[in-house]
Order: sequence, then structure tokens, then C-alpha cells
Amino acid sequence: MARRPGSFEELENLFASLASPGIRPGLDRISRLLRLVGNPQNDFPAVHIVGTNGKGSTAAFSESILRESGYRTALYTSPHLESPQERLTFRGEPVSLEKWVEAVETIGDAMNTDPVLKNDPPTFFELVTAAAFLLCSGSGTEIAVVEAGLGGRLDATNLLGRVVLTLAASISMDHMDFLGDTLEKIALEKFAVARKNIPFIFSGDPPSLNGLFRQIASDAGSLPMIVHENTSITDINATSKGTNFTFFSHGKLLSVHSALHGLYQVDNCALALSGMLAISGFFPRITDASIRKGIANAVWPGRFEILRPDPPLVLDGGHNPDGIRRLVESLTAIYGEKRGTIVYACMKDKDYPECISLLRKAGARLVCTTVPGSERAAAPETLAKTAEAKGWIPSSVKVVPDPLDAVRFSESFNEGTVCCGSLYFIGFLRKVLINNRKEFSF
Repeated sequence: MARRPGSFEELENLFASLASPGIRPGLDRISRLLRLVGNPQNDFPAVHIVGTNGKGSTAAFSESILRESGYRTALYTSPHLESPQERLTFRGEPVSLEKWVEAVETIGDAMNTDPVLKNDPPTFFELVTAAAFLLCSGSGTEIAVVEAGLGGRLDATNLLGRVVLTLAASISMDHMDFLGDTLEKIALEKFAVARKNIPFIFSGDPPSLNGLFRQIASDAGSLPMIVHENTSITDINATSKGTNFTFFSHGKLLSVHSALHGLYQVDNCALALSGMLAISGFFPRITDASIRKGIANAVWPGRFEILRPDPPLVLDGGHNPDGIRRLVESLTAIYGEKRGTIVYACMKDKDYPECISLLRKAGARLVCTTVPGSERAAAPETLAKTAEAKGWIPSSVKVVPDPLDAVRFSESFNEGTVCCGSLYFIGFLRKVLINNRKEFSF
């Protein structure tokens, strides 16, 4: 193997050098690799989370509740926001670079001794997932919370051997080139992770998929529940200080507070809460108190993250029409009819015309920018032309290629700034803004 990585960026490059390029759905490669390293995916119980939007937040709520309940937790999510180190935490703390390097060396050695994998290596995500499973196996993890990468049926995380709970967050149109061109086809891929005799809980968003969910869950012999049909959510109050609501289900009444912003976090939190109640018989340290504390302490940056409350400076990784729709809904709930400036960048393979159209309801003007160095990023000039075609007044649309300059331009109006369009964009911009936080007064 080449020189040992001295940073997480070098570690990421090492994973990439070992991997086959692109996204290649299928479980043969990752199954073979996991067998070669001792099937670590069978060594710990896990909560498996699928969905289009909200699965990361649901994972963060779930892990926080389990950790506050006193369990040795692992949390595996993707993609990362700012650093690859974010992808795996133990008890809320990132895993050290040294541990990651040991895992990737084990994987590299196994691949080098296997002619099949040398000829057809696993993908980047498959390699990182295998390394994460190895690390969970060797850490004394009592329960891992694992977010699926893409889809579910053919996702590397679907090889988890001891799933105790499956959660499905909201499902919408995304990754159609891999998952299918209808909502039902996409849902089939995600619901296919159902497991016999294991609780399987769906948020119920959208309700049109409830029948399909019941059918698949029944065929698999899982224990299904739909949050929207089995819970009552009342007293919702979303402010710049967080979100409060009252949850009632199967005789359990809980009033909770989350520091995470956005109305959509109520759904994600209710899904996680329902899941924790469903497994509390097997994990008896889960109590009302640990649930409240876990929800209150959950952290998930870059998702309706308010860096500054007044005038607002908001970061949101919404990257598809459903995510943008929920962003607009939350902006209205928290800030009323106030309309600031939208700073927007996205990947060119996303449905940005529909996203840009939806943003008209939330912004007085639109600043189109990009992610420097990203070949996938849409050109800001293309975004601006699209905006005018979607009804934005030409004088309200501006092209500013540099993201930091784009925010500076937005801030000059002193009416608030909302940065959105891509999680990659938010990850890049968040680091830049924090390094210049004095300039933006937060």
C-alpha cells in the first residue's frame, strides 16, 4: 500500500484509489469483501434507515437518544458535509484517523489476495461501508445507527446482519437513473430492506405510498407501522431557537424540544422517536427522560442551520424539489412573509428548474453561484437563465461565481440570506463562512 494517509483528505483519496469508479449498484463485491474480512456486519445490532430526504436527521435523533440512554453507539452516515471524519462516530465522537487507516489496510490486504476483487474492486461507498463495519465490530458497539447510501435493496448497508429496527423517512423523486422513474419504483427499492419479525416504521410521507409499504412489509413478515397513522403530533412551534411539539402514540405522551430547525424535523424526530419506543423492550435503558434529552441534544449541521438569527443567515442542504419545498415551508413558518436573498448552487444532474421555481416563494432575489472545482456543479449562468425562464424577474437574478462573494453580495441588502441547493455546496460554504464568521457577525 502507498504511504499511510496523514489526513482524512488523504484517507479519502486512498479509498478512491482502491475503488472502482462511479456508482454500481449490487451486493456481490461488498459481500465477497466482507466475507474476506470476517463478516464484521454480523457483530453488532443495528438500526437501518432508508429514505430520500430526512434519513440523516432521523439517524442523528436515533443515535442521540440511544447514547443518552447509556448505550455504546455508532453512527454511520453519508455523504459527509465538511470532512470524511464525519461519516462514523462512536458515542458522538469521530473515529481517529489511525483507526480508519488500520481498517483500510485490512481491506486493502484482503483485496490484494483475492483475484476476483483485484479485477472488479468494490466502489468507494462499498469500501467505506466495509471499513465502518470493521470499526464497529472492533469497538464494542452495543448498537449502530446506519443510514443507507442510495436506495436500499442493493445498497451496501443492506448487508447488516443483526438489524433490530428499520426506519423509512420520506420518499421523493431523486436518483431516478439508478432507482427508477416513478415514486413507486423508488419506494420499492427502499422498502425492500424489510426484514422478517423486525419492526419496520415508515414516516407515511407521502401517504400515497402507504399501501405499497403495507404490502411489502406484510410479504416480508416484518412488523409494520406508519407514523402518520399511529401518532398524534400537536402543539408544533417552530422558531429560530428550535422546534417544540407534543407526541402521542399508543398511550405514550411526550412534549419534546429539538435544537434542530425546520418543520420537516418534526417528522424526522417523530419517526426516530417511534422507532426508539418500538425497540425499548429490548433496550430497556431507553426512558422518557433519555428520549427528551436525546432529542434536545441531537446535532445535524447544514440542514436548516441558522448561523445567525437576525437578519437570518441560514444553510440548508435541500437538493431536490421535495427538500426545497420543505425549506420554503419552514422559512415561512419561522420568518413569516419576510423575503431575503437566496444564494443557490446545485449539481447539474438534479432537478434544479423545479427547485428554482419553488424558491420564488421564499426569496426577493436569487444569487446563482457554484462549488469551485466540482465538475458536477451546474454553471451559475445556466441557473440564472433557468430562473428567468421560471418567472424570476431578471433584475432580481445575479450571477456571482465565487460562493463567498455571493454571500457578501446577498448580505449587502441586510434582509437575510438563505444558502441552499446542494449538500456539497453547503459543506463547502459552511467551512468558508465559519472561517470568516467575524465578517458575518455570528
